[in-house]
Amino acid sequence: MSQPTPPDGRSGRQPKDVDPIVLEIVEGTLASVEAEVEEAIARTARSPMIRDAHDFRAGLHDRKLRKLTGRSYSALVHPVVRDFPMSDMRPGDVFFHNDVYQSEGGIGHLPDLCVTVPVFAADPETGEPHVVCFVQAFGHHDDIGGRVPGSMPSNARSVFEEGLMVPPIKLWDRGVPNEAALTIMTRNTRMPESLAGDLDAECSACLMGARRLSDLFERYGTAQVEACFDAILERTTETFRREILSKIPDGTYTWEDYAEHDGVDPPQLHGQRITLTKEPDKLVIDFTGTSPQAKGPINHAGDYADGNFLKKWLAPILRNLADTPERMAELDVNEGVVPLIEMRFPDKGTLLTPIFPAPTNARTFVILRLLGVLAGTIAKAVDGNMPADQETIRYTGLYGYDGAGEFYLMREVLGGGSGGRSFADGEDTIHVVPDSRNLPVEFTESRFPLRVEKLGLACDSGGAGERRGGLGYDKWIRPLHDASFMSIADRSILSCWGVKGGQAGRPFSVEADPGGPNERMLDALADDDPIPAGELVRIRTTGGGGWGDPLDRDPAEVARDVWWGKVSRAAAHADYGVVFADGPGSDGLPNPNVRERPDPATESPPTVDEAATVQRRAALRAERDRAAFFDRGPGYAELAGGATHSPFDEWP
Repeated sequence: MSQPTPPDGRSGRQPKDVDPIVLEIVEGTLASVEAEVEEAIARTARSPMIRDAHDFRAGLHDRKLRKLTGRSYSALVHPVVRDFPMSDMRPGDVFFHNDVYQSEGGIGHLPDLCVTVPVFAADPETGEPHVVCFVQAFGHHDDIGGRVPGSMPSNARSVFEEGLMVPPIKLWDRGVPNEAALTIMTRNTRMPESLAGDLDAECSACLMGARRLSDLFERYGTAQVEACFDAILERTTETFRREILSKIPDGTYTWEDYAEHDGVDPPQLHGQRITLTKEPDKLVIDFTGTSPQAKGPINHAGDYADGNFLKKWLAPILRNLADTPERMAELDVNEGVVPLIEMRFPDKGTLLTPIFPAPTNARTFVILRLLGVLAGTIAKAVDGNMPADQETIRYTGLYGYDGAGEFYLMREVLGGGSGGRSFADGEDTIHVVPDSRNLPVEFTESRFPLRVEKLGLACDSGGAGERRGGLGYDKWIRPLHDASFMSIADRSILSCWGVKGGQAGRPFSVEADPGGPNERMLDALADDDPIPAGELVRIRTTGGGGWGDPLDRDPAEVARDVWWGKVSRAAAHADYGVVFADGPGSDGLPNPNVRERPDPATESPPTVDEAATVQRRAALRAERDRAAFFDRGPGYAELAGGATHSPFDEWP
C-alpha cells in the first residue's frame, strides 16, 4: 500500500542511501542560499529594473546541469559548460552571457544578462577542488545598447538592432574581473553606472552563494549531498506523475492562441498551437502548426537542449491540477519535471524555432501566450477546470532629459489580472516573475521628472464570470519635461480569454491627454511617441479572463464588487444580470441620484433586488445562444475576418 502524502508535500519515500535528516538540511540550505543570493542582489544593485522592480531571479544547478530549486524559472548552465569544460574551471571564476542564439534556449532577449558561478568541493581522491554545482542569476537590465533606449526596438527586423550580444565568456578569472570585457559592455549602454553596479552585485552575490554551497559539501561530503540532489528531483518526478499527470485522461488534445502584432506587419493572428498527447507516464507537447517566424521581434528561440527551458517554463501550469490551492503552492518545479515532458518542435523558421538573426526582444508575446495555450489545451481535457487566461508582463515607460539636461529612462514591468478559477476569482495586478512589482510611486517621483497622478485598479477590466477575472492596473503619469513614451505590450486587440462560459477580460490600452484637446490612443508597440511636458498618459493593463457563466455568480458578490469599485453598476446589470434596488433598473438606465462607484469607507454595498435579478437573468439566458467553450473577446473577430471563435474553441 502506498504511503500517504504528508502535509509538507513529500511523498514519504526516500532512497535507502539518503539520510532523511540530511536531506531536510540540504533542501533547506538550497532554498536559503537561493533566497540569500536574491536578497543580496536586491540590496546592492543599481538599476530600478533590478533593485526596485525585482525583475531577476536566481537558480541553483548541480554538475549534471539540473535545476535544483523550484521557486522560479531560471536560465540554463548548458551554454557555459558547452564552451568552458568543467575541468578547466577554477574557484573565483565567473561566467557571463546574454546571446539568445548561444544560450541553448535559456535567454529570451538581450537585456536578460546571465551570471554563472561554479561551486567547488575537494575531490575525495585527490583533494583538489572540482566543480560540484553552479549558482546563477539572470535578470532584465535597463539598457544593453541597440537602436532605442531600453534595447527593445518595437519594429526591429534583426537581433543586431537590439543591443550588444555576448556569448559565454569568462567575466572573472580566479577572482580577478575582466576589465576589458566590462569596459566594452559599459561603453555599449546608455546607463553605464547602473549596468556596472548591477553586474558587480550579481557577481558578488553568486560568489557568496557558491561559498555557502561549498560549506554544505565540506560538511556532508560530495557523495551524500549529491544523493540528496537525486532524491529531491526524483521526488518531484514521482509527485507530478502521481498527483498531476494522473488527472489528465489519456488522449490527444489541440488548441491554439495568438499574438496580435509584431511591430512590422499590420496586426494579424500569429498562431501558437499545442497538440498535447497524454500517455500513461508522460506528456508529449507538439508545437506543429505554430506560425512562421515573424519579421518583427516576437520570436522566441525555444528549440534548444530538447526544449529544456520551455519544459520548466510551462510546467507550473500543470500545478493547477493539484487537489487544493494549498497543495498547488507546495509543488516545486525543478528539473524533476523534465523527464515527464517530451517536446516536439516544427522545422526551423517558426515563432518558436526562429533562424538567426531574427529579432527576439518582444519574445514575451510568445512565451507568455504558450502558458495560456497549454492551460487551454488541458482545459479541454478536464472539462474546463483550469484557470482562464492572463497576461502579466508588458514593458512601458518614459524617457528623455530632466531639468539638468541629464538623460533618464523610467521603464517598468506592469502586471495584469489573473484568470478566474473554478474555486476563486482571479488575483489583481499580478506579476509572473516572483517578487517583481511596479515601481513605487515615491521612488518614481523622486528619481525621475515624473508625477504619478493615480495608481489603482482598472474597473471592469476583469472578465465577467461565475469567478471573475482579476483586474489590471490603471496608472496615470505626467512628465514634467518633454518626454518620449515607449511600450512593448500585447493583448491590446486580443483579450485574455474566458473559459467554460466566462467572458474575456478587457485588453491593454494607453491613452494620452485623456479628456483633453489632444486626446489620442497610443500604440501598444511604441519606441518614441512624443509626450509634451505636463500631458497625462493613462495606462490600463489587461484584466484576466472570467471562469464560468457570469449569470451564475452570487449576486451578493457582484454587489460587493460594485461596492469595492471593481465592477461598475452598468457592468453588473449588463454582464451579470444583477438589478439593484436603487438602479440601474430592469431597463438598464442608471439612477441619477446614485453614485456609480460608492465609497466603501462611508457607504454600504448596494442592495440587490432579488426578484428583478431573477427576471433579468432569465431574460438574458433566453436571448443568447450557447457560447463557445472559450471567449476571446471582440478583438478576435477584427483579426479573424469576422469569426467569433476558432475551430478549436468548441465545447469538448
